[in-house]
Amino acid sequence: MPPRQRAAPDDAAPVRLVLGDEGLLVERAVSAAILAARRQDPDVEVRTLKANEITAGVLAELVSPSLFAESRVVVIEAAQDAGADVTTVLVEYAKAPTDGVVLVAVHPGGAKGKALVDGLKKAGAAVAEAAKLKGYDQRSDFVRSEVRQAGGSITGEALGLLLDAVGADLRELAAAASQLASDSGGQIDADAVRRFHRGRADVTGFAVAERAVTGDRAGALEALRYALDTGVAHVLVADALADAVRTIARVSAAGRGDPYAMASALKMPPWKVKKAQGQARGWDGPGLTRAMALVADVNADVKGVAADPSYALERATVELAALAGHARRR
Repeated sequence: MPPRQRAAPDDAAPVRLVLGDEGLLVERAVSAAILAARRQDPDVEVRTLKANEITAGVLAELVSPSLFAESRVVVIEAAQDAGADVTTVLVEYAKAPTDGVVLVAVHPGGAKGKALVDGLKKAGAAVAEAAKLKGYDQRSDFVRSEVRQAGGSITGEALGLLLDAVGADLRELAAAASQLASDSGGQIDADAVRRFHRGRADVTGFAVAERAVTGDRAGALEALRYALDTGVAHVLVADALADAVRTIARVSAAGRGDPYAMASALKMPPWKVKKAQGQARGWDGPGLTRAMALVADVNADVKGVAADPSYALERATVELAALAGHARRR
């Protein structure tokens, strides 16, 4: 289950620990606490303070019962910077929270301030995990969850295209998933991603690489020039070329087989295995060896070896497409 859903704290929890440093997930967890409090009292007061800017006395006053029984949400940001006295107040409050006062402590994780994290957990605070999503699988789960919450579904190929086009930024992935679910009637396939994100999906380094490794010289050069004109970094294009060649080499070495059965062993999503199987047609060991050397050289070129990284990418794209074309003609 995606991290956001797995870690969602009880809406009624009076003390919440938001643990992690992924900005979007942190904001959502804090907003969820505030919205839950506002459902109970639309006039709830929200106070947001940084842990190193408050004293234990001020904090104790904020979480104490109000003379007029006013409800309050107290958000403590950068809780890892809390001093010993503030930490004590936070943990003691978590053991016996005040009616009408919700406390939200935001901690990025890590060793600093761990005593506070441990203390809040032991006291029964609800925990909302907000750590950065690492790797393709976690981001895939995130996008699927976003699409599902928008009332839609997304195919594996469409998911891969979307991740390639948008990247790892969760805010942009969330916005794209929501927009695609709305615009496509909820059924997101590869054509929907290409249609609604053409301005982005077609200018990434992956678009250049896909054309180059299948021998489409003209298409690869067109995609490359457009990518560079729209600001795609040289190193991202070079990395995409290298990833495409490495993927073909790994899939070729694994032999023929069902993409779904091979995906686990290769640690790739099935759609990527299937695509690489098609791209691998005609490639042999010597050709892939030359291609691997070529993409290694261009990676060095764009990182400072070449005087003109754009020219280095263009030359590498042409040579890679030529190698692919030769492989397919055999």
